[in-house]
Amino acid sequence: MRRMLTAVAVLVVFALVGTGLLWAGQRRLVYFPSQVVPDDPPAGVEDVTLATSDGLDLAAWFVPARGVAVPISTVVVFHGNGGNRVGRLPLAVALAARGHAVLLVDYRGYGGNPGSPSAAGLALDARAARAWVVGRDDLDAARMVYLGESLGAGVAIELALAEPPAALVLRSPFTSLADVAREHYPVVPTALLRDRWPSLARIGDLDVPILFVAGSDDEIVPVDQTRRLHDAARGPTRLVVVEGARHNDPALLDGPELVTAIDTFLAVHLPPPR
Repeated sequence: MRRMLTAVAVLVVFALVGTGLLWAGQRRLVYFPSQVVPDDPPAGVEDVTLATSDGLDLAAWFVPARGVAVPISTVVVFHGNGGNRVGRLPLAVALAARGHAVLLVDYRGYGGNPGSPSAAGLALDARAARAWVVGRDDLDAARMVYLGESLGAGVAIELALAEPPAALVLRSPFTSLADVAREHYPVVPTALLRDRWPSLARIGDLDVPILFVAGSDDEIVPVDQTRRLHDAARGPTRLVVVEGARHNDPALLDGPELVTAIDTFLAVHLPPPR
């Protein structure tokens, strides 16, 4: 009996230690920032600083619209959990060529920025990005668009609840972080997640035009999760499924089908310029 009790005690200790390690280190399984950025921004790109309400100065890039006197819209891009603004520059350039100004946001802990990423922190970063656009006299805040990619879709949805945009573009959005975790780590207790990004529970509270874009062969965020979000949304929506595309394929990063879908959707749903 004593040996059995000892074995049970050891198992309990291991379980507690494992749970503690999972709690403490789980954000390393969620956020994969890259710190590699050029010393100077590429030609035609402006270095800007986003000031958060908790005292951080975050580097970001602004790409002005090309070929128009007044931007059609200002697209604020919230990228996914990996990389940084550098990898989203081709999308910004493609949208700028169609007359949209683009702000490429880099979160805390990404792209050389101070701080560590968390759901609460990224929400503050998103508000700082919106405030920067509102503070520019040459940009029409009434025609601001939030574009969220994967985890960034959760960031965009949360910001949209507090500060509705003119339109929302969600690329490969997931229903919740717990749902994605179950797909890839079925034995991990999702109740222990510190950051939850419950987009499915939130999206029905939005009343803005929403474009959903997903890849049919997405191996990270199953396309069915994007479909569920689309079906739960209200207001004008459109769902575009890029056939054969996986999560990080060029077609979903800056491909012509993606860019054309964004441009066409905004042409229909943006308010008239002031």
